[in-house]
Amino acid sequence: MPKAPERVETARLILRRPRLEDADEIFRRYASDADVTRYLSWPVHISRHQTRAFVSFSDDEWRKWPAGPYLVFARDGGLLGGTGLSFEASDCAATGYVLAKDAWGQGFATEALTAMVDAARAAGATLLYALCHIDHRPSAHVLEKCGFERQAVLRQFIEFPNLRTGKPSDVLKYSRIP
Repeated sequence: MPKAPERVETARLILRRPRLEDADEIFRRYASDADVTRYLSWPVHISRHQTRAFVSFSDDEWRKWPAGPYLVFARDGGLLGGTGLSFEASDCAATGYVLAKDAWGQGFATEALTAMVDAARAAGATLLYALCHIDHRPSAHVLEKCGFERQAVLRQFIEFPNLRTGKPSDVLKYSRIP
């Protein structure tokens, strides 16, 4: 099974595999921000222990699969957010992204997602998909700009714990061939 690179560079970004020493910055920049995590399927982090558990999870994903989570850095070194590939089979992966508030609206999500399409291709994926809360229009717009096509509306499919605990929400499913 081919592996995706652990470090990817774009015109303005450096994406790389998370390290334990990144945990405090991940927590501070985006994982503990209720506004940033609003439309994510994982709960806002209330302790650094949760963020360290994410880094441990990331290491497990990179061991088991051709890729895993990536952190998104500006070329000047500042952490902007996260993205990644979550493989379900050797040829099928999901992707997504999260950015700190001060990185919104600058095209970083589009640039990071484009890098994930390339990484999925390098890792041998033949299908890449993303799920988006039905009300999160900015995220849907980024997916469409990156060549993802809307495949379905999945009713009451995923819980978004930062919106409605215990109640699944509708999501849009987008996919593309890497």
